[in-house]
Amino acid sequence: MDPAPAPVQNDCESESSSVWSWWPSWCPTSMSLLKTTESKILACVKNDLWARFVTLPNQDRIWTLSLTNKRTPKSAEQAPKTPLVMVHGFGGGVGLWIRNLDALSRSRTVYTFDLLGFGRSSRPNFPSDAAKAEEQFVNSIEQWRQGVGLDNMILLGHSLGGYLATSYAIQHPSRVSHLILVDPWGFPERPKPDSQQSQGDGAEVVKRPSPPRWIKAIAAVVSLFNPLAVIRAAGPWGPGLVNRFRPDFKRKFEDLFDDDTMTQYIYHCNAQTPSGEVGFRAMTETLGWAKRPMLQRVHLLPPSMPVTMLYGARSWVESSSGDRAAEIRGKAHTRVLLIKEASHHVYADQPDDFNRVVENICKSVD
Repeated sequence: MDPAPAPVQNDCESESSSVWSWWPSWCPTSMSLLKTTESKILACVKNDLWARFVTLPNQDRIWTLSLTNKRTPKSAEQAPKTPLVMVHGFGGGVGLWIRNLDALSRSRTVYTFDLLGFGRSSRPNFPSDAAKAEEQFVNSIEQWRQGVGLDNMILLGHSLGGYLATSYAIQHPSRVSHLILVDPWGFPERPKPDSQQSQGDGAEVVKRPSPPRWIKAIAAVVSLFNPLAVIRAAGPWGPGLVNRFRPDFKRKFEDLFDDDTMTQYIYHCNAQTPSGEVGFRAMTETLGWAKRPMLQRVHLLPPSMPVTMLYGARSWVESSSGDRAAEIRGKAHTRVLLIKEASHHVYADQPDDFNRVVENICKSVD
């Protein structure tokens, strides 16, 4: 079944709420600059690309890309293949998938979108309650699906996107043919500082030391601000700050761009009015632990839903959460895979390996 046409709006329209009235005089950013930088990235795409806003019932807009392989002949007898939907992580946007879009859209339609509150999507207010903030994200994904006209999908989420994709799959299982979680955030429970940990039968019980007071004090201060507030507070020095502290983003894409295109993209995605990060902050505890850890709910995924969890072998996200999820799901199909030489941004660090694994998963669905 072909997707129904989505509500389309001119992508040149500005959103009056996207930038505070005094912000441009301090931060060298705007939605127009974000659009320009993103356009430079998407110019690398070789397959057919359709970019538009999908309007939700409450008039929020989700910036959306869909890609198809223009060189693949369409046969009337050929059954349509399940589309792949890719959900980015915290502080990201559709442009970060640039190494994956062409490869993964060779055999099926690929959709990706800026999460509500991130990138070029609308930036509404989010509640301070963790469950309500999560629900706002998930509801926007479901309304986006309805707007695009998808019956079901292979749903892939990275980091925060993996957390939200899991929450979505729990609430709308009939829409997800296979759940792919890439270095997902928010699965483990926050360790209790004074909890006792046994090292095995007969082993000495070790008590985890409590963090020093100065660390607790710094964490308390940091928790008062949104995670990316420093980028906006830096004003005209913000772009340089991103270049200095995230030079890895430039290196990951240096064969595509010999300038600061990717770090500029990260900057413009996150120097706008905070919205999605406010929702993210509502869902987090000190030092970024999830208030509602997904391992407490992963058993709610239907046993019939296949789940694949991909981790970077060098990532700060521990794959042990994937092993624990597989244990909780018991006999349900759950695979945990490591991508060698990859850090948290698996899709950019080792794109060929990532694309091959995801393509094989997609083939198994059809």
